Amino acid sequence: MNRSIDPGVGIGHVHLKVADLERALGFYCGVLGFELTQRYGKGAAFVSAGGYHHHIGLNTWESQGSSPPPPGTTGLYHLAIVYPTRAALADALYRVMEAGIRLEGASDHGVSEALYLSDPDGNGVELYWDRPREDWPRNPDGELAMVTRHLDLAELLARRNGQGQSPIG
Repeated sequence: MNRSIDPGVGIGHVHLKVADLERALGFYCGVLGFELTQRYGKGAAFVSAGGYHHHIGLNTWESQGSSPPPPGTTGLYHLAIVYPTRAALADALYRVMEAGIRLEGASDHGVSEALYLSDPDGNGVELYWDRPREDWPRNPDGELAMVTRHLDLAELLARRNGQGQSPIG
């Protein structure tokens, strides 16, 4: 029997192994702006947005001082952080660029706009916002028709509600 999962199910949090807890907190809190909600001894911390108990757990229990897994191995491809609006995604782009972090990609998927980068431990991170469902592209049969197109970063930054200067020339 193939039963669908309850439509109210969601992904609650991701827990990452990191090599340096303070460096990871510098990225997730300092650059992206998550709030530190709790430290768990010297080896773990939990961060969130909006007062939630935690969206991301970070620990060094098995990974203190280690290096990222080599390319071509199994593991996390990326974690995805969804922003509520296009302006909020534009602000995230500004924060990333201001911190000097290199983007690995930027795409318009029709259903969403996404920025791709890595955290200091080499974990893939996607920052994105979803367009309203009624605007999602569909084929003639009504099936979802996601795409991968170029995302204009300068135009996205222009949606940042006029906060500060764009780091793009």
